[in-house]
Amino acid sequence: MSYVLVVDFGSQYTHLICKRIRKLRRNCRIIPWYELDNLANTDFGALILSGGPKSVYEEDAPSLPLDLIKRVISLGIPILGICYGHQLLGKLFRGEIRRGEVGEYGPTKFYVTSDSPLFRGLPKSFTVWMNHSDVIVRPPKGFRVIGRTENFEVAAMELNEKIFGVQFHPEVRHTEHGVKIIENFLEVANLKPIRAMSNILDEKVREIREQVGDKNVVVAVSGGVDSTVLAVLLSRAIRGRVYAVTIDTGFMRKNEVDNTVRELKSLGIEHVIKIDASEKFISALIGVRDPEEKRRRFAKIYSEVLQSAIKEIQSADPKLEYFAQGTIYPDVVESGKGGVLKDKIKSHHNVVMPKIPNLKTIEPFWDLYKDEVRELGKLLGIPDYIIEKKPFPGPGLLIRILGEITLEKINIIRRAHEIVEEIIKDYPKKKDIWQVFPVLLDSKSTGVKGDKRSYGYIVAIRVIESEDGMTAKVHEMPYGVLKKIAARIIGEIREVTRVLYDITDKPPATIEYE
Repeated sequence: MSYVLVVDFGSQYTHLICKRIRKLRRNCRIIPWYELDNLANTDFGALILSGGPKSVYEEDAPSLPLDLIKRVISLGIPILGICYGHQLLGKLFRGEIRRGEVGEYGPTKFYVTSDSPLFRGLPKSFTVWMNHSDVIVRPPKGFRVIGRTENFEVAAMELNEKIFGVQFHPEVRHTEHGVKIIENFLEVANLKPIRAMSNILDEKVREIREQVGDKNVVVAVSGGVDSTVLAVLLSRAIRGRVYAVTIDTGFMRKNEVDNTVRELKSLGIEHVIKIDASEKFISALIGVRDPEEKRRRFAKIYSEVLQSAIKEIQSADPKLEYFAQGTIYPDVVESGKGGVLKDKIKSHHNVVMPKIPNLKTIEPFWDLYKDEVRELGKLLGIPDYIIEKKPFPGPGLLIRILGEITLEKINIIRRAHEIVEEIIKDYPKKKDIWQVFPVLLDSKSTGVKGDKRSYGYIVAIRVIESEDGMTAKVHEMPYGVLKKIAARIIGEIREVTRVLYDITDKPPATIEYE
């Protein structure tokens, strides 16, 4: 009974639950709800029911047999239901669930109404992260209410100090004391700490060696944290047998490709290959408007260019049999590939990209989050200036141009990026920022430049705080810094007449616009 079993009902945050548990140095396994129809194996020490996109009263809503839950309870195994899981406990034990008159989304004030081991050591009120419209209006018989919000009386409930349900998401960073709530639940389960990031590093090295054997690997490196750490991890596991390919797509920031090549060589990667495919990418994407079509077309071309490069490598090295990708779990989730019932938010090119013919794909980071990859990078000795790079999307500037792609827009957004990054470089709180970037909107606005009417583009600035990319909060950038960014963009880019600041959290928005 050494691990927590998380039942996945299709939440965007399911793996975030497991991540929090790993941070608390306990083992965690995830299983889709439809595979838990019987409990032949009960070697887990705690059960968590995740959130999900469905309503528990819908005909096709995922569920679990009540007898199964009762068996878990009879074995003394604690249960925590989160959001949908909370409502499912209410339904299974004959509480009353209905759609609320108002939904709760984002930060919400939560009030502890009764003592509970789940909230041990916490204040009587704190902010939690909500994302729901359904609500338990009457708890099941035997359950007692242990928390409420301004809108709903049953925001948390408990049965016999062993079975808990919370309407909010304790796994989300923006829930105050969320990690402590999960830790309290683990203490109820009496699970002992056993796991550390250094163990994960050793596991990843061992897995790569077992998968690859004496064969060689090619990895596409964009210059971002994930692909760079992956290249170094591969080199640690199978030194001298890694080919790092970096591709200039034409949608990169200034000097990005050359910087990536230099960094890879300094990190001891012996085989670094640079490919300039900018003309091919740009010509195929000029005139495209639809965001999903942009991503699909980009992924297709990226695959073609990469396959061509790999063929050349294979002609000289027949032992090249594996292709490695730096896919992390948020990419998998948003692309609708991460488990059961997950809605596709948007397609990430590294997830939907066609498989490379004649090569087996390995994705060592598929179950990790950005901050965990950063931790691995530090353990691998990668310099901080690389580890602390802000995330940059695989399609690059392509998805920061809304509407039709044109050469003019590409030049505008590249220059805007350069200005924003120059200013942020000296910003004292830049470590608090997860991502900062400009977006070129698909509209124009009237302005005045040099006492003359100007009809130009609108640029939106997005600055957000996050820990893992699954949720994000807008950074409260000082007004003076924003004014400096706006003044330089409007002053140095003649095609732009207006600069806006985006104040939308994730959810309801995603981090990127497309």
